[in-house]
Amino acid sequence: MRKKGLGISLAGVSFAMLVFFACQKDVNSKANFIFKSAPSKDVAAAIGNEKILVKDLESGLEGDLYDAQMKIYEIKFNKLQAMLLEKFMNLDPNKKALSNDEYLNKYIAKDLKVGDGDIEKFIKERQIPKDQVNAEIRERIKQFIEVEMKKNAIDKWIAEKTKKNPVEVYFEKPKRPVFDVNIKDAPIKGASDAKVTIVEYSDFQCPFCSKASQTIAELEKKYGNKIKIAFKNFPLPFHSQARLAAESAQCAKEQGASNFWKMHDTMFADQTKLDRENLILSAKKIGLKEADFKNCIDSGKYKAVIESDISEGQKLGIKSTPTFFINGKLLSGSQPLEVFAESIDEDLVK
Repeated sequence: MRKKGLGISLAGVSFAMLVFFACQKDVNSKANFIFKSAPSKDVAAAIGNEKILVKDLESGLEGDLYDAQMKIYEIKFNKLQAMLLEKFMNLDPNKKALSNDEYLNKYIAKDLKVGDGDIEKFIKERQIPKDQVNAEIRERIKQFIEVEMKKNAIDKWIAEKTKKNPVEVYFEKPKRPVFDVNIKDAPIKGASDAKVTIVEYSDFQCPFCSKASQTIAELEKKYGNKIKIAFKNFPLPFHSQARLAAESAQCAKEQGASNFWKMHDTMFADQTKLDRENLILSAKKIGLKEADFKNCIDSGKYKAVIESDISEGQKLGIKSTPTFFINGKLLSGSQPLEVFAESIDEDLVK
């Protein structure tokens, strides 16, 4: 093997040297950065006498920075949980010569079984088209559910172990960035004096937004007049019917504030009917005046409203839908009800 490796031709060496030198970056083209301690905590950089402030550097990046900080936090927290799991297992006399996996399956995650009902529930909740579900997909779903069941069993086991002996954690969980969100003229439902305002930036053609609308409905049932909901438009450029749908909701609002939410619910309930003809049919079904609705959507009178929402959203750093602000606190994506509840409960306690 070594002899064969030494038999490189001179032409090969010459070519390699040519590539090496051709790929070298001119050192004179590299920007001159000097990394040093900041003169004060609010300054990020300086060129000459001009200072670049941290707040200006991070403006528009708040969501990205929070996500990055959360990833670091989760890596640390997951490692901590793994260390606690192993520590508690080793304290149990039943551990003896069992491996960690053997102990886990015998004492912590025992009797876990994934049935057909669990798989069907998963398919329904994730809205997976039936024609895409085959034996291989069902097996992968089963494995995923098994992993989730094991995680839940571990969490429950550690919770029991730490009930009387709490774990003190000294690294801080990142705080969600808080924004001042303008909801003037936005459709709003809920009590005017509600302690918590949830602002949703959404896209009527986005499947994740449809799912999130169901979560919002659950929150309304759970919290009642303690929360109010404001809707802002953020139709994504690759959703060809999203803008017309957004304008249609505004046209519905023109015939009564409650009609916005009726149109909102109708469009999210069936996102295959967002073309002009079906939007008109939906408007008729919720009791709108057909002629007035047609004139409204054909006039394009609410295009500026949609553009204004998009512009405001971009200034807030929004890149995807749905994006929520709970009393200004950023919450991205179609999150489980528990994630919303955690943030809402914090503000209700305050």
